[in-house]
Amino acid sequence: MVSANDRFYSYLTEAIGAENAAVALSALEEPASVSVRLNPFKCPPDLKKTVFPDSAPVPWSEYGLMLPERPAFTLDPLFHAGCYYVQDSSSMFVGHVLRRILEKSGYRRTLRVLDLCAAPGGKTTDASASLRQACGNGFLLVSNEVIRQRAGVLVSNVALWGDPNVAVISADPAEVGRMEGFFDIILADVPCSGEGMFRKDAEAVAQWSEENVAHCVARQRRILADMWPALAEGGFLIYSTCTFNRHENDGNVSWAMDELGAGTVRLEDRHPGDGVLQTEYGYSLVPGFVKGEGQYCAVLEKTSGHPRAEVKPAGKKSVVPEAEEFFDMPVRGIMKGDLIKAWPENVADDMAFLENKVRVLSSGCAVGRRKGRDLVPDADLALDICLGKDAFPRVDTDRMTALKFLHRDTLVLPDAPAGFVLVSYSGVPLGFVKNLGTRCNNLHPQERRIRMDV
Repeated sequence: MVSANDRFYSYLTEAIGAENAAVALSALEEPASVSVRLNPFKCPPDLKKTVFPDSAPVPWSEYGLMLPERPAFTLDPLFHAGCYYVQDSSSMFVGHVLRRILEKSGYRRTLRVLDLCAAPGGKTTDASASLRQACGNGFLLVSNEVIRQRAGVLVSNVALWGDPNVAVISADPAEVGRMEGFFDIILADVPCSGEGMFRKDAEAVAQWSEENVAHCVARQRRILADMWPALAEGGFLIYSTCTFNRHENDGNVSWAMDELGAGTVRLEDRHPGDGVLQTEYGYSLVPGFVKGEGQYCAVLEKTSGHPRAEVKPAGKKSVVPEAEEFFDMPVRGIMKGDLIKAWPENVADDMAFLENKVRVLSSGCAVGRRKGRDLVPDADLALDICLGKDAFPRVDTDRMTALKFLHRDTLVLPDAPAGFVLVSYSGVPLGFVKNLGTRCNNLHPQERRIRMDV
């Protein structure tokens, strides 16, 4: 039990005061919360009413919803379509801070943003939606995960969310740091002692110790120091953890100010949401004061270093011009092995730069592969928010047919035309089949299929 750890209580008291710590300790014995965040570029207008009728709003996220209990997300086709992401409401606070930076800074150029420790993808998907709302198509979001297994989950979640202005890479922070001055904003949700996971994960409680906190502090400082050159002078670092103690939070912000050349930025003149606690340099979200789990967040502005890097043009012409016809925005068609990809034209040079600097796992949108006379569309193309409405014939299905598609069952669509057909549910694309008339070849990826009985 959390309450049995006197040293943890001491650390919590140091961070938020004795009275607040008593409230938090009691709340940490309660069940974990459940929340989702909607995808504003995909979800049907009535999704909140039809799928989450008993939800309550998250104060700092326009699209965040608190749920009274955890539903069977696996059996909702809209979950698999990327219409919403299951994310702790406290974690959504980082997206709120990013939006405040975008409001205050008034950027006029195409922004380059890095999510440094991104898996499984909650903050990346929040950031991509926020950037698209603020900047239109004028941004590149690079989502990084160094651990290979976690990186695979990140790639899949980014594909479901469907924004082509996102690239997923797998690089150590020191490799990222060699891209000097490349990024305008960096989100660093660094690995931590996980006190904000106590209600969700009993192992997090068992593993907590003062020694582990000290180990996390050292690792966090190495990560910040290694990646710091990649942030342009005048750029912003959003530093966050899912822990409460001062050592990993305000203590590290103070260290970064002294050692790296930065100043802190206050984005609010008041508490930004119900129950959010202000600390010396940032904000702390603690159970008992907010409905979510736990998050710390602070903003640093880089005061010296490399100016924003300029990228040399990589060539303006599409290598694969037919890729352009699938999208309702200008794209550059390129080849990666036998895969045809599309990069948004206004960030195509930046994506080419990334390919030469780090290990890129995905970028832009995967269009498909040639097979004989056919161009077989990739599953990710169906999920892309910039796919043209008339790029493929569509069949909107009922819930059971949609689940059978996601289960990779063989479908029969007698009213659909022959060839490649986009299967949708509630008007939202799920993926492709090739209609042969008597039956359809199901092109839903094996690794994404529903494994439970439908």
